[in-house]
Amino acid sequence: MSSTAIEQTVISSLQATGASYQIIDIDPKYADTLEFCKQYDYRVEECGNTIIVRSKRGEKKFSACVVRGSDRLDVNRRVKALMQVSRLSFASSDETRELTGMEIGGVTPFDLPNDIVIYVDAKVMQLDSVILGSGSRSSKIKVAPSVFEQLLNTEIIEGLSLSPELG
Repeated sequence: MSSTAIEQTVISSLQATGASYQIIDIDPKYADTLEFCKQYDYRVEECGNTIIVRSKRGEKKFSACVVRGSDRLDVNRRVKALMQVSRLSFASSDETRELTGMEIGGVTPFDLPNDIVIYVDAKVMQLDSVILGSGSRSSKIKVAPSVFEQLLNTEIIEGLSLSPELG
């Protein structure tokens, strides 16, 4: 499968970390985490969702949050405190595309603008490998979570997500 421009820049960014990785080509209609797992027989706990969050008041601030596919981002308490804002929300599809060049279902922490802080849930770091977006909906990237230690503007955060049973 031929890769898109965004996938190529994401791969270049990933290669710069020195981490080994695997590209998983997929049908774009299965790019969302749950559909991907059902179609390709992966466990949702092995996947990481990269979620773009934005402030709602004052100067626009964005962050990228990476949590396991099985967990929910604690946006109202944990992320709000980390970003030091009074109100925030998930970035819309259009805002995400404009900010990152990536489509929902393919958003990845690799090759994000330098002014976006990346918060990675500590639970992701416990995985042997994590499956993330590739920048497009046509593939996924499987990589060791230690790659996050190589990315600029990245913080490993305890309690960034809520387990499904606490949802």
